[in-house]
Amino acid sequence: MSALPVYDTLPWYRQFWPWFLILLPASVVVAGLSTVYIANKHADDLVVDEYYKDGMAINRQLEKKERARDLGITAELKFSAHSVAVTTTGEVNNNTLYLRLSHPLEADQDFSVELTAIEPGFYAGILQREIMARWHWTLENGDERAWRLDGTVGQTLSVDAN
Repeated sequence: MSALPVYDTLPWYRQFWPWFLILLPASVVVAGLSTVYIANKHADDLVVDEYYKDGMAINRQLEKKERARDLGITAELKFSAHSVAVTTTGEVNNNTLYLRLSHPLEADQDFSVELTAIEPGFYAGILQREIMARWHWTLENGDERAWRLDGTVGQTLSVDAN
């Protein structure tokens, strides 16, 4: 009678190969679930669902930009760590202007700043967070004769309505 090898006498859960074979598909499942989580948590906000409504909004924006050009309105924006200063030229007689700052990829980072007139043609406001180059900005007056200017932080900051 011959002696059985030692590995044949151990129960299956004490052997190496069953655990090795179980860990391979288990690691794939964990990696797949991690990928799904990352893709949903950090999805880019670039796809638009309602094209018609967005098209109509673009037409209104173009009308506001054209009105700013007709009125000869330009703006120069200067950003510091926690504030923004705006110098305007043209027919700007508002006590308050509205500056919207949009992150290029993450819509949840967008925010608005209410700018208060310090003196005619000079407005200032406090930023909610620090911004960097390539953020998009939109400056509007928000009254019945609405106009709009827009541009990108980091480009030439003296921007006209074009």
